[in-house]
Amino acid sequence: MKLRQPMPELVGAKEWLNGKVTKEQLIGEKPTLIHFWSISCHLCKEAMPQVNEFRDRYSNKLNVVAVHMPRSEDDLNIDKIKELATDHDITQPIFVDSDHKLTEAFENQYVPAYYVFDKNGQLRHYQAGGSGMKMLEKRVNRVLAETEQTE
Repeated sequence: MKLRQPMPELVGAKEWLNGKVTKEQLIGEKPTLIHFWSISCHLCKEAMPQVNEFRDRYSNKLNVVAVHMPRSEDDLNIDKIKELATDHDITQPIFVDSDHKLTEAFENQYVPAYYVFDKNGQLRHYQAGGSGMKMLEKRVNRVLAETEQTE
């Protein structure tokens, strides 16, 4: 995905965990962070506490959605996904992308990967990899500041 592109529709999930959301529900009031992760990804597990801290700290200002992107056959086990989500306190909605429908729509190749959309659903920041949470926080804060200025 390129910057300023609109958020893809959130369709094609094998299953939703922790509640289902639609693109329409995410656009309008708040910016959105969509993060791709996988149960076989060590960096994803390391970054999850920081993602959860984001989710909790900005709960009134930011939508957070997780996308589970399988990287192998073992990653398709829904019970393992549920177990890891519980173990890592992933309480935000999880789009289980077993068929890579959303992964393809986002043109995403990596986990972890982070997509920040403004309140109008335009992509404002993308990054991949386990490091760079400070940069992600800067970008989220910039989009939040813009949101507050337009209200």
